[in-house]
Amino acid sequence: MESGASAPRSDKGKEGLWPQRGSIRTYNLCFLGFGNVNRTLAQLLENRAPELRGRYGIDYRFSGIASRRLGWIADPNGIEWKRLNPADNFSDVHSWLAAARADILFEATSLNLETGQPAVDHIRAALNHGAHTITANKGPIVHAYRELRDLAAAKGKRFLFESTVMDGVPVFSFFDQMPTVCLQGFHGILNSTTNVILSHMEQGLNFDEALKKAQELGVAETEATHDVDGWDAAVKTAALISVLMDFPIRLDQIARDGIRDLTPQAVRTARRDGWAFKLVCRARRVGNEVQASVQPEKIQSTQPMAKITGTSSYIYFETDIFPGLAITEENPGLYATAYGMLADFLRAVGR
Repeated sequence: MESGASAPRSDKGKEGLWPQRGSIRTYNLCFLGFGNVNRTLAQLLENRAPELRGRYGIDYRFSGIASRRLGWIADPNGIEWKRLNPADNFSDVHSWLAAARADILFEATSLNLETGQPAVDHIRAALNHGAHTITANKGPIVHAYRELRDLAAAKGKRFLFESTVMDGVPVFSFFDQMPTVCLQGFHGILNSTTNVILSHMEQGLNFDEALKKAQELGVAETEATHDVDGWDAAVKTAALISVLMDFPIRLDQIARDGIRDLTPQAVRTARRDGWAFKLVCRARRVGNEVQASVQPEKIQSTQPMAKITGTSSYIYFETDIFPGLAITEENPGLYATAYGMLADFLRAVGR
């Protein structure tokens, strides 16, 4: 349910799309998970508020915020997100969404590799409530994409997830602009932690030292198993296959090997000889199937993938119309991830 009066479509002028007078619409925004991503999104929304009103005819209020630490907070008249007091007035996500009169849910809870829960249930509840749902969580894409896509369509709402792969770069919506194009395959570097570790190993550090350095820089988590063993890259690969190639794939169908067993000597020798080790994601249509892998590969130093360093990412698409389309993302920060969710918000409300 969208709050506010119905608005006519904007007129297109020299400065782009501008709302007609009196066409401002106000949306109740709910945040499930209020860690770094959703907090950064809240700040970005605040920073962009004048443009959202003036150019897109959008106003908003934060009507629901929930996390393990805060509990369930809801007020349909608005919440001051910078001054929150823990509360636990609701028994579940359904009653919380109803109390907040949610128009949009931003879902950014932790990834569950095995089942995608509880994020799948959160998104299902929001769509059934009648809210557009935007997530930065890869789990629901891998474990329940078709179900949630179809539910959103049945409810006349949007289920969007641009921030799940390559932060806020429009990887998924990129293909919305190319109707009938068939994606045949892709390859790329989608995990920044392993990229940073391998760069430090090239400079002489062993694996443990390079991992510690990445943790000190804030690139790697304290528990970095998902990154170094290739799980994060595999989940992103599965998400791209499920959505862009319309092929449901399980994580155990992706051949996966991480970088843990690479020795500093092998990494430095490869660099000396004109190669670079990278953790590479690959997928390709083979008949009616899609074959996929995530594993360390030696890439010639003259190739674009070999030049991806630090927290940068890269993906190369092969389609039936365009033989090759590449996207490079240079050293993104949290604002890039938050931007992907903000852009999805605008897509959801059609502005």
